[in-house]
Amino acid sequence: MQIIDNVFVVTGAGNGMGQQVALGLSRRGARVAAADLDETGLTATARLLRATGAPVSTHVIDITDTAAVVALPDQVAEIHGRIDGLVNIAGVIHRFAPFTDLAARETDRVMAVNFTGTVNMCRAFLPTLLTRPEANLTNMSSLSALLPFASQTLYSASKGAVKQFSEGLYGELCDTNVHVVTVFPGNVETNLTGNSGVAMLDSGGRKVRSTTAETAGEKIVDGIAADRFRVLVGADALALDVLARFSAKRATRLVAKQIKSVL
Repeated sequence: MQIIDNVFVVTGAGNGMGQQVALGLSRRGARVAAADLDETGLTATARLLRATGAPVSTHVIDITDTAAVVALPDQVAEIHGRIDGLVNIAGVIHRFAPFTDLAARETDRVMAVNFTGTVNMCRAFLPTLLTRPEANLTNMSSLSALLPFASQTLYSASKGAVKQFSEGLYGELCDTNVHVVTVFPGNVETNLTGNSGVAMLDSGGRKVRSTTAETAGEKIVDGIAADRFRVLVGADALALDVLARFSAKRATRLVAKQIKSVL
């Protein structure tokens, strides 16, 4: 997928991986429509994007608000003239706790943002993307979609749903002009817990392997440019994906043991 001179909408662009993807696209000559619920974060992202010299617009939006999402393609097209790509990064987690300790409102929110919000955006933008000579649709899943994480069961389920939905779209669209990319990050240094309103796990002083948001963003943009089917981000994602393919039971028990040791 050509990036230079094309227009990309990026959700979750107010911070973390979304911000870094927006910056990575902009540095390669794309025009970026940065979308997020966090207006303050978007302001900071816009300042960074403008420093690259590329055109940028910001859009404060709740991706679970269907009416707002439906209106977004026209708003972006009015500013940039067209839309060539959609990168769905926005997402949240719930408290680190067993499923039986979680209230329905907590788990419903995770499913609404991570899965339904992604579906909303795809439904709103795909008709436009299908009119372009070449287009990209990138969806953020997670390593936890390939390997379930104890204490994040509903988060894993939401990202598993994104995986199946996104790769299903790949199957439906593989003979069209729209390239579908699905991203599976491992542990990335972002403020996902804070943005989700939950506490971070205490690792007890142990060093936890992680990937910087900058490196993750670069990896995702590379995947978009190369039209990759899957983009795995981080050495942990690569290693655990291999282990899960070898023995799903062993991999699941290994992760569960590590998480339970710090709960």
